[in-house]
Amino acid sequence: MTMSNRLFRRTLLAAAAVSLTGASIPPLLAADAPKKLLVVTVTTGFRHSSIETAEKVIEELGKKSGAFTVDFVRQPEGQPKNPGRAPEKKEGESDESFNNRKSAFSLALAKFNAENSVWNESVKAHMAEHMAVEKLRQYDGFVFANTTGDLQLPDREGFINLIEEGRAFVAMHSGSDTYHPFRRYVDMLGGEFETHKAQVEVQPVRHDAEHPAVKPIPEGFKVFDEIYIIKSFEKGKVHGLLGLNAHPNDGTEGYYPISWCKVYGKGRVFYTSLGHREDVWDPTWNPAQRKNTPEIAQAYQEHVLNGIRWALRQVEGSEELGNVK
Repeated sequence: MTMSNRLFRRTLLAAAAVSLTGASIPPLLAADAPKKLLVVTVTTGFRHSSIETAEKVIEELGKKSGAFTVDFVRQPEGQPKNPGRAPEKKEGESDESFNNRKSAFSLALAKFNAENSVWNESVKAHMAEHMAVEKLRQYDGFVFANTTGDLQLPDREGFINLIEEGRAFVAMHSGSDTYHPFRRYVDMLGGEFETHKAQVEVQPVRHDAEHPAVKPIPEGFKVFDEIYIIKSFEKGKVHGLLGLNAHPNDGTEGYYPISWCKVYGKGRVFYTSLGHREDVWDPTWNPAQRKNTPEIAQAYQEHVLNGIRWALRQVEGSEELGNVK
């Protein structure tokens, strides 16, 4: 192991050694604790395998820090499996074989569309029961943990109004792959998912090392994850936290945001695109399949916790817009 690698690992270990009541977590203001959060993990598009892990981690962070309690709006049962993309002809494949595969796909797609229509109605009823605006008023903030698609909120305008009136909004990873046609959601968040390539290790730039959501991220921090390419994003409308100065996969020059925060009306918004993988969320997840060390997951947890606490106004950090040049 080289000296630089040993130094990097010692830095990570030092960051991980700080407990949730330690120096990297600013002290909780008694008057502000605990806040009440609603964590939403419903998906009508792609469903991440890390959602169950995210639910566990967020609840544990609230309990250990004393900063917040959580209620959940989880996925209703019965989501049908999408058959995926239409088949393409393989090299050397016979017409008969290809046509058979196309026919099978067409049947599977028709079955999925019928089942999905029924399931979406169950989602609509589920959200009407759990996320009516009058029920949402009891919460200090909302977390969209790897949500996707149209969540079918019974009053989506009313939901955004609650944030604008002063509540917190936090989203991880595919929270930016949610409600694309609802432009007020995208404007509130500050950007939206466009695409991604293969999972890759990146070393984000820390744009504001003093912000509570960035303090747990040590200099030289590297993470292996699915890195989103974000669109509908303007540097001048957010306070940048983490980002890349080149494409995560092919190195093309340009700016690629990873995490930011912003004020929306009287509310605060925090977003991090990290969190696709279970081993980003959880230091204890399957040691045999890890790409990220437990220390990296610990740093990510504190990144999320402090982002939530900033959005809840329990800790302070810069709100300067356009700090990414």
